[in-house]
Amino acid sequence: MTTVLMVDDQDLVRAGLRALLTNDPGITVVADAADGERAVELAVRHRPDVVLMDIRMPGTDGIEATRRIRADPRLAQTRVLILTTFDDDDDVIEAIRVGAAGYLLKDTPGPALRQAVHTAAAGGSLLSPAITRRLMDFVAASSPPPAPHPRLGTLSERELEVLERVGHGDTNDEIAVALFLSPATARTYVSRILTKLDARDRTELAIIAHRSGLT
Repeated sequence: MTTVLMVDDQDLVRAGLRALLTNDPGITVVADAADGERAVELAVRHRPDVVLMDIRMPGTDGIEATRRIRADPRLAQTRVLILTTFDDDDDVIEAIRVGAAGYLLKDTPGPALRQAVHTAAAGGSLLSPAITRRLMDFVAASSPPPAPHPRLGTLSERELEVLERVGHGDTNDEIAVALFLSPATARTYVSRILTKLDARDRTELAIIAHRSGLT
């Protein structure tokens, strides 16, 4: 069972999210909060698998709450998914910097949101496709000329193909379709690449792919 803490300053949004999430029998919403300060308190109390975190809230905002949750050793197993209306570049970069496992927009369909919660709980990281493209644009504008990652030579030809697809923001299912693999095999490749490149998550892999000139 995946446990979730919802954080949003709008009552109607929290009610809607609860309805969406509880359609999945594998998800339990253990609490909800209307601001970041309360979110941190409830995270420590309930130790949820995933926190769905809004960014712009009165008082302590979602970025600061995410930073505090990720810095607390008691919450080492708790993952934070940003879920917001805003796709501001600075917010995206800062959310990733403080340790968010993903950044989704509130127009994400219900099934995709539920899958994102399970993916985050399992240790995965994810970004909305539109956010991935914006992040890559940001990296392109701020990065030096492409230079291969020092461990890129440890990857097989197939692993390089998978890394390229990750760089384009593809999900495991999309990688599987593009490269004629099963979804399980695609997940295995991504996990193997993470290990070989000593990368933290898919976002770091996407940046490596871009900086290595694969995208």
